[in-house]
Amino acid sequence: MKLPSLRNRLATTAAFLGIVLASATPGRAAVPLSETELQSVVTRSVDKVVKDFSAQQLKREEIAITLVDLTDSARSAQATFRGAERIYPASVVKMFYLAAAHRWMEDKKLADTPELRRAMKDMIVESYNEATHYVLDVVTGTTSGPELPEAELAEWFKKRNVVTDYFRGLGYTNVIAHKKPWCEGPYGRESQAIRAFEPKRNFLSTDDTARLLVEIALGKCVTPARSAEMMELMKRDPFLVGGDIEDQARGFTGQALKPGDKLWSKAGWTSQTRHDAAYVELPNGRKFVLVAYTENHANERKILATIAAEIREAFAK
Repeated sequence: MKLPSLRNRLATTAAFLGIVLASATPGRAAVPLSETELQSVVTRSVDKVVKDFSAQQLKREEIAITLVDLTDSARSAQATFRGAERIYPASVVKMFYLAAAHRWMEDKKLADTPELRRAMKDMIVESYNEATHYVLDVVTGTTSGPELPEAELAEWFKKRNVVTDYFRGLGYTNVIAHKKPWCEGPYGRESQAIRAFEPKRNFLSTDDTARLLVEIALGKCVTPARSAEMMELMKRDPFLVGGDIEDQARGFTGQALKPGDKLWSKAGWTSQTRHDAAYVELPNGRKFVLVAYTENHANERKILATIAAEIREAFAK
């Protein structure tokens, strides 16, 4: 696998800037929603989804939403529902590991190798846990393995927290990003650290997740070129014929989109959670970031779709 050439990187950046700066229908500029309108949209979407899924006993405290209007990037507005709550993020945390890897590479603390590029792609595009293990290992300078003596474990855990520390230094308040995602479960020093230290899991809030996605979408995460590379990995096609309906393009926010809409996202799901962090562009020139987390209803695919459809409708007017 060859590393992207300078020419290719510049082309990617140019394409990305086209995404961000694309205007609405000629002669008619898209008008952003006011903060009051935006909050009303979020409140209405929560009311609707709780009502629609009352038979499934969906509770308001099992939902968190952050919505950012990026139609005019110079004066974006945000609305939230439980946006500061710390929630287990599942695979959405991989977006934070991606951003950290790019920061490390930009600062020459991490070599930009074909193997790292392959792992980052598989981590975001396919959401492979094994790829994420590799990325977290090289970013933190730690590895999984046999249990460690107490002092060595403490040093290992300190290193494992460098991603959390990095985002805390940027002013993120609810980012805990120090664990590998597992299918069968952790062993050795991984489970040893869970027993020994708090917090025992990764956590994110929808507010902090939305902040990172906004920074990536606007080219402000690390550098414009690196933001463009991150966006390219999150690009989805919800209208692709065939494929797995549970994939990141079709099983989450993408369910609510219509032909002509564009989607970039990172989803997360476990037996208990179903989340999505999405950036959407509509044909009318409006753009928004929607981060929605749900708990205890992971098999209800239409919860996220109901939220996204209500919000899309408001932006499509």
